[in-house]
Amino acid sequence: MSQEVVVVADPIMGRLEDQIAWYDCKSLQNQHVYKRIKVVEILAAATIPLIAALPIPHQAVITGSLGVLITVLEGLIHLNQYQQNWIAYRSTCEALRHEKYVYLGKASPYAGVADAYALLAERIESLVSQEHAKWAASQSQESKK
Repeated sequence: MSQEVVVVADPIMGRLEDQIAWYDCKSLQNQHVYKRIKVVEILAAATIPLIAALPIPHQAVITGSLGVLITVLEGLIHLNQYQQNWIAYRSTCEALRHEKYVYLGKASPYAGVADAYALLAERIESLVSQEHAKWAASQSQESKK
């Protein structure tokens, strides 16, 4: 089997576009999961007083089950940090987009620099590395709890 090697005409811009797409996608995924879980949690919490007020069979089991559901959902949110990831990924995505447009516009810090292309590569990798370091630190803190 032959493996094709894809040569990107502009590897730095290719990397930048790839990272923007990845952070955008992951931000949206985390936002959607977070909001869906929160909606279910709110509906379950709002249903508890209604069920408690109605004379229905197995009332205690139903309200208790809803309480368990709320606890499990809140645990998933805390464990997987959907809201924090959503915000962090969105922030990194927008910072990368900012770098792209500042570079394309030849604005500061790229204006008048001998090698603006190399500076772009350094700044992209710095943003991605910072995000990775923050993520690793948050995972380390969570595992210690």
